[in-house]
Amino acid sequence: MRQSERNKARKRRKKEALLVQEQFDELEQKLSLGFQNRQLLVTAFTHSSYVNEHRNEQQEDNERLEFLGDAVLELGVSHFLYEHEPLMAEGELTKLRAAIVCEASLVQFSNELSFGNYILLGKGEEQTGGRERPALLADVFEAFIGALYLESGMSEVLRILNEVVFPKIKDGAFSHVMDYKSQLQEIVQQRERGALQYEILEERGPAHAKEFITVVKLGEQTLGSGMGRSKKEAEQEAARQAIGQLQRSFQKKE
Repeated sequence: MRQSERNKARKRRKKEALLVQEQFDELEQKLSLGFQNRQLLVTAFTHSSYVNEHRNEQQEDNERLEFLGDAVLELGVSHFLYEHEPLMAEGELTKLRAAIVCEASLVQFSNELSFGNYILLGKGEEQTGGRERPALLADVFEAFIGALYLESGMSEVLRILNEVVFPKIKDGAFSHVMDYKSQLQEIVQQRERGALQYEILEERGPAHAKEFITVVKLGEQTLGSGMGRSKKEAEQEAARQAIGQLQRSFQKKE
């Protein structure tokens, strides 16, 4: 390679490095991060295809951080569920956690944080739509959690989860995998007397987009209400709300 070509290649690499630094400055500012070891953060967003095309940089891909982040994420979610779902049995906790940390959920979290914009990809992967590939986005979220844990410990991981993941759990975003009606029935049988009754209060909307509003009662007491696109969905939401109300009332008594 002639000297002029080497100089051009050097300038190109320098420009790329500056763009990468600016990219991660933006990410840190957006998420209020303060990585002392910036390389950890860069590695979390580095796909193996990028490493293969930049061998001279001795850059590591994010697969090891993904492995660590997977375990850290499961721990954080498990702790949250243990604290906030005291009436939920082990099998149901496991089912709910699986829905929260599955690929589809991780892609949602990653997209919410616009992580796809920061991934370092090889040219081939970029051209074939790798930046929007679900498995890749899920892996990056886990790798980011792993890097954050190594840099700042569990408290900083929980701060991010409190912003992105835990509110969705509280809002019932993963309710579709749960049988809240059965859970509520078990709770009532263990602690209360009487039979549960579900009543439809209202049906509204056109036939192709109906909404149902349902309440669940124990005797004359209304335990919870829910809205859904089907009777079953509305009943499940009413049961979920009822479980939350019973949890709060039991905690007050204790």
